[in-house]
Amino acid sequence: MIYLDNAATTKVCDEAAAAITACLQGNYGNPSSLHKMGIEAEKIIDNARKIIGAALACEPECIFFTSGATESNNLAIFGATGVYGRRKRKIVTTSIEHPSVSECMKRLEEDGFEVIRISPNSDGEISADDFADVVDENTCLVSIMLVNNENGYIVPVGRIFKDVKRKNPEIITHCDAVQGFMKIPFKSKELNADLISISGHKIYSAKGVGAIYVKKGIRLKPVCYGGGQEKGLRSGTESVPLIAGFGATVERLKGTLDFRLNKAKELREYFLNRVDKLDDISLNFKEDNLPYIINVSVKGIRSEIMLHFLEEKGIYVSSGSACSKGARSNVLKEFGLSDELIDSSIRISTSFENTFEDMEELINAIAEARQRFNY
Repeated sequence: MIYLDNAATTKVCDEAAAAITACLQGNYGNPSSLHKMGIEAEKIIDNARKIIGAALACEPECIFFTSGATESNNLAIFGATGVYGRRKRKIVTTSIEHPSVSECMKRLEEDGFEVIRISPNSDGEISADDFADVVDENTCLVSIMLVNNENGYIVPVGRIFKDVKRKNPEIITHCDAVQGFMKIPFKSKELNADLISISGHKIYSAKGVGAIYVKKGIRLKPVCYGGGQEKGLRSGTESVPLIAGFGATVERLKGTLDFRLNKAKELREYFLNRVDKLDDISLNFKEDNLPYIINVSVKGIRSEIMLHFLEEKGIYVSSGSACSKGARSNVLKEFGLSDELIDSSIRISTSFENTFEDMEELINAIAEARQRFNY
């Protein structure tokens, strides 16, 4: 099997699996319990909070655990507008956001908010100037992803938020950093972000756990009420095993970012050099995009046909965002791709465990598909 769908989810690393198992079978106390087992469980959570806080260069108490990126994004958006959107009813975002953000925006529009969506310009770039032009005294929130999950475009979030804050310091800034966390170097302060969403299963931890960074002094209205866990921001008994696994993964990846990033660049370069020998392959990304994500179109072969052909060869890729479930990508359309290119696009997303041999097998399979389908 050659797994090249790591932007959708990753294999759980050994360190995360071991930490999860230890909590499931040994340290299984409820962290809200006052006895020894409860206290031990709470210590495990606190340790993971410290590890993840260090990775974001923030204090541990700024990290709050959730069930994943979708919940983190919902908490950031609805939590911020619930506090700061009572009188200020304008939100600015982009037209290329993940559904866990874009669907929140649709709901807020139904509730009477004005949502401005900034699209990529003719060069396929999100311009910081466009944000500075539209934010005003009525803007309560600006929400932008750090890395696009379909083509790897890296949004200049730090500069955008800096300009936004310069124009109106009261604006709350939120960054969906799911595809960038532990893949490209950034710190919470460098992003000028008040809120940052991250997820475990994109970085070799388990599904079902994520976190949100909340800058000190920022207030959020909870979206889930109950026993007051996570300082009342996210009630519900914490999943100690998954949180322990999340922390173990971040600890495992610490200090390896440059190595993994260079490996991704080498794999992409190898793919590009080899695929260049095939005719009519469209590269739907730029050189300075996140190298982990390679989006290409093979003219004349629809995405789902290519995907299932590759699957027969034991090669797993995606036809786009895993959350789109095969629907035509509006995000790629926003980047200026034609319907023909969108309908034939596939997303290849690597990990540090992939090899040049994997890429060679992929290229050979694509060449075979072109021949089989009479292109």
